[in-house]
Amino acid sequence: MKLSLYIPTGTTQEFYGYTDPVAAFERIRELAVAADETGFATIWAPDHFVPFGPPGAYVFEVWTTLSALARETQRIRLGQLVTGNGYRNPALLAKMASTLDVIAGGRLTFGIGAGWYEDEYHAFGYDFPSAGERLKRLEEALQIIHSMWANESTTFKGKYFETSGVVNQPAGVQAPHVPVMLAGGGEKVTLKLVAKYGDLCNIQESPEVIAHKYDVLAQHCTAVGRDLASITKTATSYCIIADTDDEARAAVPPWAPMVFPGDLGSYGLVGTIDTIRERLGGYERAGVDELIVGFQDALKVDTIRRFAKEFIQ
Repeated sequence: MKLSLYIPTGTTQEFYGYTDPVAAFERIRELAVAADETGFATIWAPDHFVPFGPPGAYVFEVWTTLSALARETQRIRLGQLVTGNGYRNPALLAKMASTLDVIAGGRLTFGIGAGWYEDEYHAFGYDFPSAGERLKRLEEALQIIHSMWANESTTFKGKYFETSGVVNQPAGVQAPHVPVMLAGGGEKVTLKLVAKYGDLCNIQESPEVIAHKYDVLAQHCTAVGRDLASITKTATSYCIIADTDDEARAAVPPWAPMVFPGDLGSYGLVGTIDTIRERLGGYERAGVDELIVGFQDALKVDTIRRFAKEFIQ
């Protein structure tokens, strides 16, 4: 099982109290370089514009952030966890992803989802339709994006989006195209979209629930004539390292239920080094190919290096 870094961009108030945005971004750069040097598989960053909770703390936009980090790193892959489909026109997204893949020398994984943070949509003036409509919009977007990567020109007329002879050059570096990761565990629609359009999936649940979701995904793959093994199965967890398990569980942040269903302290990478090692095994047994890890000490480079020394190197 590969281990990857969920890099902080300010979404969970990491930069609360910072008064110098240049210094804040320098810390992001230092974390990315450390992850690159210590064997993490991918840097994943969230697509949000405001922090969870009180406003005012710095938050850095994901596409420009990853473009900068692509030139500061050498080996590690980069991706969004995940792009909110409603924030940008899908034809523009296809162009942005193609460009970033070139900037990164073929190291981009394009993460996308239907979007969920309603307050953010309203704050920035975006429509926030029902979940069903957001998923329908996502499927149209995926059709446009795939076509723009594969074809000389794309003309598409759907219910929500359209293009007229759009040409996308360069189309990126990777063949046959930039890999697409779809996030979400909806069993009737989202996982069906993964089976049809995804190269990777991402589930943010306990290992037990993750295993069930992968079983559902396998059924959707069978229905469309696809091999489940062709999809990289990723999951996301959160790490709090402490001297005792009780100390670590007491440090689970109050915003955790917004992002991690259920009791994060009971299944996340929360506890002593030995406990974390056991829980990594639980994710691997659930079928996870790549585990994306966020950290309580998100801005501490030493924490990243310690984790890598214990579990990667």
